[in-house]
Amino acid sequence: MMHLAFLLLIIFTDGSSSDKVCSYQDVVDYLNLTADNSVFKMTRPVLDYRHPTVVQLDILLYAILAVIEKTQTFIPFLWVTLEWRNERISWDPDQFCGITQVSFPKEMLWKPDLFIYEMIQKDDSPQNPYMYVSYDGMVTSEEQLKVVSTCEMDVHKFPFDTQSCTISIGSAIYCFEEIRLLPSSNSSRATKFSRDMIKTQGEWEFLHLNVTPYNFTLENRVWETLAYNFTMKRRPLLHVTNFMLPILFFLILDLASFFIADHRGEKLGFKVTVLLAISVLLLILNDILPSMSNRTPLIATYCIVIFALMLLSLLETILVTYLMEKDSASQEKLRLRDDRDDKHETVKIENTEEKRQTCCSCICKASDDGKQDELLPVAQEVNNSIQSLESNALVLILEELKELQNTLNLLLGCRQEGGKSGHWAARINRAFFIFYVTTVSLFLSLIFTAWNT
Repeated sequence: MMHLAFLLLIIFTDGSSSDKVCSYQDVVDYLNLTADNSVFKMTRPVLDYRHPTVVQLDILLYAILAVIEKTQTFIPFLWVTLEWRNERISWDPDQFCGITQVSFPKEMLWKPDLFIYEMIQKDDSPQNPYMYVSYDGMVTSEEQLKVVSTCEMDVHKFPFDTQSCTISIGSAIYCFEEIRLLPSSNSSRATKFSRDMIKTQGEWEFLHLNVTPYNFTLENRVWETLAYNFTMKRRPLLHVTNFMLPILFFLILDLASFFIADHRGEKLGFKVTVLLAISVLLLILNDILPSMSNRTPLIATYCIVIFALMLLSLLETILVTYLMEKDSASQEKLRLRDDRDDKHETVKIENTEEKRQTCCSCICKASDDGKQDELLPVAQEVNNSIQSLESNALVLILEELKELQNTLNLLLGCRQEGGKSGHWAARINRAFFIFYVTTVSLFLSLIFTAWNT
């Protein structure tokens, strides 16, 4: 009978235990964790103050929101996980139906006072109001942070640059003896998880994440800090297509303008228009690059040198145009002088012809008179007068030839003097074109080599 009663007791006990119902509130009541209980949130959760609280920190990159070179600001969106042990919390999962983890509001428990040194703006992203507590006292807190931080950037190779921005995390009041900061993931693991988790990168391509713990001393106390260095590379396609290629195209147009005739005004106006277009692009560059930089950006050197070359080309065009205009003016003066000389020579030739005709008529008249007069002395006198008239005509012709020769020499000298300007203009234009092409080729080779190295 007693055995039967004992067997029934065992069956009843097993049935009641199997039907036991537990809730998270049972764990809360067991721990005496209430909003008014300050034991769990006022002080560091250790039973012996000499025991440091080990905080394991894990940061993953969720998105690169912005990298602003003008203000040197880095804005990532991070997934932050914190784990530490609260020595005042523990329970036996077997007594609570196998419950091993309970979520609590963050205001009810102590949490480490970690902050980001480089953060310059308060986080306005939605916060997770709960954190998980395990049966052994391990507390896990997960947060999503939009960090607006300062970052010293080197834009020397913009837009082919690679930037590294560091986010340093440490405690505000607890030193090395009170809080130990340890990374949950090493650099390779954090990089891998960040690449798998990242949602958007935009203009920037995430390369790797480097985790480095370091300590520093302040007021004879050692403080521990974790530094997360984010390395990212800019995607240059947008800047190349919208900025660098147009400048290169304008340079090619300036080179092509050497094939425009110099005696026209189109070449000078064309070069001025191209130079103004480069000036507009330089204003756009001024809005992109920061006002302070350790070194002159290569893209600024690229724009300034091309602008200087095009300005030099414009000055050369002005000089060549001036020489060509001077040559044209000289040619116009020579043409007017030739017209006047032609008229003067025509008058002289007509006077010479009249004199020749007068002489010939006199000779003919004298010959006719000689035939009528049969006396010998009269004929001899007529022959002497004929010889004198022929000599005078020859002297006049010789003098006219000398005057024509002097006029031709003078005109030839003026033409040579007037053509010197055009000759020098052609030589300057040819020599500057060779210099321009050589300089542009050498400069572009050097600047693109510097960008790639």
